[in-house]
Amino acid sequence: MGTTVLSLRIDRELLDRLRDHAAKRGMSVQDYVIGTLMRDDFDQRFQSAVEETEKFYGVT
Repeated sequence: MGTTVLSLRIDRELLDRLRDHAAKRGMSVQDYVIGTLMRDDFDQRFQSAVEETEKFYGVT
């Protein structure tokens, strides 16, 4: 699996908050952001799977 660079422009306040959150977990800002994005992606895919299963079984 290859990698690609994503460049973001964010304000100082957000960057400071990201640094604080990452430091509390002993992570770099990059690792923290990637982990957050991956977790959010999983949550969305999981929710979609739950909704499809509920539709299949007729649960509302």
